[in-house]
Amino acid sequence: MFDLFGQIEEALKELLIAFIKSNLTTMFTDVNDKTSTIASQVGQTPQAWNGSIFSMIRNLSDSVIIPIAGLIITFVLCYELISMITEKNNMHDMDTWMFFKWFFKAWVAVYLVSHTFDITMAFFDVGQHLVSAAAGVINGQTNIDIASTIATMESSMEALELGELLQLALETMLVSMCMKIISILITVILYGRMIEIYLYTSVAPVPFATFANREWGSIGNNYARGLLALAIQGFFIMVCVGIYAVLVNSMTVSSNIHSALFSIAAYTVVLCFALFKTGSLSKSILNAH
Repeated sequence: MFDLFGQIEEALKELLIAFIKSNLTTMFTDVNDKTSTIASQVGQTPQAWNGSIFSMIRNLSDSVIIPIAGLIITFVLCYELISMITEKNNMHDMDTWMFFKWFFKAWVAVYLVSHTFDITMAFFDVGQHLVSAAAGVINGQTNIDIASTIATMESSMEALELGELLQLALETMLVSMCMKIISILITVILYGRMIEIYLYTSVAPVPFATFANREWGSIGNNYARGLLALAIQGFFIMVCVGIYAVLVNSMTVSSNIHSALFSIAAYTVVLCFALFKTGSLSKSILNAH
């Protein structure tokens, strides 16, 4: 009778251990798949990330936004010419040089609008260079060593009682669900950044048309800072991944399996939170709003 109960207990323990190992494997695999794609995602330019979306945005900009930018250029240049003439003592101190200056401003304004996409893409080429350079410096492996981690945990699980294993099974199931949500959030952050880039570039000719005037030029200046902030956000994302790699690689699975489990989950939560903050951080540094 007692041997039968003992065998049942051992069978239940083996079943719970297998269930816990399955949860851990799924949990770590989901996170590894997402973190391993971060560098490749942020290192891509808008053209390379999705050529179809980029072509659509460019066509919209050329056919819809550039005509509006042409009207804005006309207004800004007329306003600039009137301001230049009236500020010279109501046309009493006229200087022919100021007309050459106005023509030069007009040429620059038209050139900027007609080459808007080339200029905006130059910002992200710089960002891609920063990400590539950061990836070369960050040599830490972001992946969690699933086999060795689970093997270490399994040796600790075998010494636990049935009630503790049941508690651990519930904890792994809960943490695994949370990690799936975190992996989805990481995808949302990466895709959201690219969509924001496309939205920014779709209306690029309008703020670029304001550079010709000092007063209206603040619109274009703030837009350029926003573009640069989006470009260097990729660098900050790579720094976050590097910090995460160092934390994971320096972590030791202790005898307290509950602590080890929640430590790994906590590091991933911190990574997700830090990724969310990269956008506001880059904008605050460049004073873009």
